[in-house]
Amino acid sequence: MNSYKIYILALGLTGASLTSCTAEFLDVESKTEATTGNFYKTQNDAYRALIGCYDGWQCTSQETLGFYLSSEIMSQECFAGTGATNAGDYCVVDRFDISVAPSYLNLFEPIWKRYYEAIYRCNELLAHESDITWDDETTKKTYMGECHTLRALCYFDMVRLWGNIPLFTEPINENKEQANPDEVYKVIFEDLIYAANNIPENAYPKSQAKDNDGHITQYAAKALLARVYLFYTGYYGKEPDWITKAEVLAGLEDFIAKAESEGYGLVENYKNLWPAASTEWIETNGAYEEKSTYAGRGNKEIILAQKFNYTSESEGTEDGNRWMVMMGMRLMNVAPYGKGWGACTVNPQILSRYKTGDTRREASIIDWETEGITKNPLYEDSFKDQKEYTGYTVKKYTPMSKYVKGNNGWEVVDEVSGLGAGDFQSSQYQDFIVMRYSDVLLMAAELGSPNAQDYLNKVRKRAFTDDEGNLNSEYTEVQATKENILAERKLEFAFEAICYWDLLRQGVDYAASQLAISADVMTGGNPSKVTITEQKVKETKGLCQIPYNQITLSNDVLKQNQGW
Repeated sequence: MNSYKIYILALGLTGASLTSCTAEFLDVESKTEATTGNFYKTQNDAYRALIGCYDGWQCTSQETLGFYLSSEIMSQECFAGTGATNAGDYCVVDRFDISVAPSYLNLFEPIWKRYYEAIYRCNELLAHESDITWDDETTKKTYMGECHTLRALCYFDMVRLWGNIPLFTEPINENKEQANPDEVYKVIFEDLIYAANNIPENAYPKSQAKDNDGHITQYAAKALLARVYLFYTGYYGKEPDWITKAEVLAGLEDFIAKAESEGYGLVENYKNLWPAASTEWIETNGAYEEKSTYAGRGNKEIILAQKFNYTSESEGTEDGNRWMVMMGMRLMNVAPYGKGWGACTVNPQILSRYKTGDTRREASIIDWETEGITKNPLYEDSFKDQKEYTGYTVKKYTPMSKYVKGNNGWEVVDEVSGLGAGDFQSSQYQDFIVMRYSDVLLMAAELGSPNAQDYLNKVRKRAFTDDEGNLNSEYTEVQATKENILAERKLEFAFEAICYWDLLRQGVDYAASQLAISADVMTGGNPSKVTITEQKVKETKGLCQIPYNQITLSNDVLKQNQGW
C-alpha cells in the first residue's frame, strides 16, 4: 500500500470528529497507531472504520462551494450574491458561464477531492468485509448497509454535479477515464438496494434518536432509492436496468405503512423544522427573552441528516457546517439571524409561488423590509457591501444570533460566540437535512401511489395550518397530478438543495427555459443585473465544471464537460 492510501485510511480511522450532543454514536476514541496491517480484524474495527466513512461524507461539506451551495446557486431560487467587491467565482456557477470570471478554472477542486477521499474510505471498508471477524450477521449487514449507502450518496452528488466522473469501487489509486454515467448509477442503485434489503428495520429506532441520529436506516435507503430513480429516469429519459418503478414505490409504501409505529411523521407546524424560522426574541421592559418552538434535531420528520457540531478537536479536525456561514446576512447580526457572507440572495420571483395562507413562505425566506431589518442601524453598511441584493435571504439555513447581557446592557452576538466556543465561520452547527418524511409522501404520490391524493393533501394541509393547529381558510385541495406534485415540491423543499435537481430531471431544455432570467438587483448599493441565458444551460446540460487541475494531473485522460 502506498503512502497516499495510508494517509486516507488514517483520516478514516482518526476522523471521528463528527461529534454532537445528539449523535453519541460519532464519539469514538481517536487511535493513530492503526494500519491496514493490523486493522480490519474485529467488529469494533469495522465500527471505527464506518465512523471514518461518515466523517468522510461530512467532510464533503467542509468546503463552502459544495453540494448545497452549488445546488442553490444553480437553482431558480437564488442568485450568487456574496460581497459587492468579491470576485465573480460564484457568478460562474450561477450563470453556467466561465467567461464571467475566466480565471476560475478550479472552483470545484476542493470538493472533488473531498468526495473521492470519502469514497476511498467506503471502498476500504467494503474491501475488507471478509477479513473481519463479525460478532453477528445482523451487525455486519447493518454496518455494510450504511457503508454502501454512504458511497452511493457521494456518487449521486458527484454524478449530478459533473455527470462524467471516474468510478472507483475498490481502494486503489489509478488514473482512470471517466465512466459512462450508467456505470456510476449501477453502483448507486446496487448500493442502495443492498442497504434497503440488509439494514434491519429496528437498527436505529427513532425513539432513540438522541443517541443514533445521523445513522442511515433501511427507511433512508428506500427513500434515497426513490430520489435516485426519479432523477435518473427524468434526466436520462429511460428506465434503469437495476430496479423497477413498482419496486421503488413498494419500498416507499412499506415505509409509509410503518411510519407512525416507527416514530416517523410530519412535524405539525412547518416552521418548527427550522431553527431560525421557529425562534424569536421577545423584548419586555428592556429585557430580552428567547422563544423557540423548534422541533429539534432528530425530530420525527427527519429521515436522514448530515450531522454537524460547533466544536473542533485539538488535532485540527473540523466538524462545523462550513457552507452555512455563506448563507448569513452580509456581516450583520439581527437576532435571531446571524452574520455571514451574503451568498444565495433569494430571487424575488420565487415569492409569487406561495399563495396566501401558506406558512412555508415565511418559514423559508427572510423578508428584510417586513421583518424590520432595513431599519436596523447596521443595515446600510450591509446593503452597500452586498452583491446582488434583493431584499430577501434564505431563512431555513442561516447562521443564528442571540441577545446577551453584557457590561453595557443587552447586545447581539453570533450564537456560536454565545455558546462560548468556535467562530461564526468554521463552527456553524445546524444539521443539513438530506431527506424528510414529506419527501417520501410526495415521491410516492409522483410514482403513482393509489393514495397519491391523500399524501399530497397531508403535505398541503400542514403548510396551511397555523400556530394553533387550525387549517387556514385559504386552503384549497388540488388534484394529485404530476404537474401539481412537482409544483408542490417547489414550495415544500425550497432552499433544501432539491429544487434544482427536480427542475433538471424534467429535461435540460425545460430547465433552461425556467432558469433563464434577466433580473434587476442591487450591488454595492447600485443597480445591476443578473442575466442567465437558456443557451448556457443547454450547452453545459446543467452540469458543473470539472476542475482543470484534475484534467492536467490526469495528463488529459479526464475530459472537460461540454460548455465549460
